[in-house]
Amino acid sequence: MSFFPLRPVPVADGAKSLYDEWLAWLRESLDDPDCDRDDLCRTILADIYFPGLTASDTASLSHTGQVALAQLDPRNVTLEPEYYEEIDLARYTPRKPLLWLWEMFDRSALGENIELGIRFRRILAKHVFASCGTNFKAFTHVRFSFGYNMEVGDGVVIHRHVLLDDRGGIEIGNGSSVSDFANVYSHSHNIVDGRIVYLPKTVIGRGARITYHATVLAGTHVADDSMVGAGSMLTRSTEPHWVYVGVPARKIKEKSAEERANKAPPIADPFAED
Repeated sequence: MSFFPLRPVPVADGAKSLYDEWLAWLRESLDDPDCDRDDLCRTILADIYFPGLTASDTASLSHTGQVALAQLDPRNVTLEPEYYEEIDLARYTPRKPLLWLWEMFDRSALGENIELGIRFRRILAKHVFASCGTNFKAFTHVRFSFGYNMEVGDGVVIHRHVLLDDRGGIEIGNGSSVSDFANVYSHSHNIVDGRIVYLPKTVIGRGARITYHATVLAGTHVADDSMVGAGSMLTRSTEPHWVYVGVPARKIKEKSAEERANKAPPIADPFAED
């Protein structure tokens, strides 16, 4: 059986120092209580999508170009969660520019840069989530509802194209991972009247794994060290150390106590925070 931990990948010195300086500026900007997050988002996205464009140049753009430029200011866009009746605007409003920045960064040429992207999203996460532990890693195209109902522990990994619907709240424990194209929900609808919405909190326990294309429905508790198999739909809470597969997911195998006891110790994380 092969053991393949992540290996470190060097980045050219010039690029590394450039990334370090830019991310330090972003971190300092967001830590400043007087920071206008709407302006910050607009400035960064304008530099990414329209580099070198000055305010005096905008009138020369076509109508389509002017509309495209306007979309970089979060004050000019509406997002789906803003239409949800239960939204807490006092909490959502300061997060909206960062959610828009996160999403539009991922859609740009910068988004696929793993080294830069993980560090960039980690900075935003600490200002978007209710709580975010150390060494959080999110890859491209992760989507949230409100963001402010996310409680994330240490060493959590969220892979590509994951939906984390935190309308009712999502808690993710230390060392857990959510794989590519998975969906985790914390709301559901009445089957007769879809305007009646239920908002139970969903919990992913410590060391749990939600694997490829799996769906976790609202209100379930994925127990510590349990696993939801690829393509499965979890409709009820799990038991620790068990693997669940199918639609609906059922437990099929318990992780060996011997293998758990002999699991390799943690190794250096190439994306660990300084």
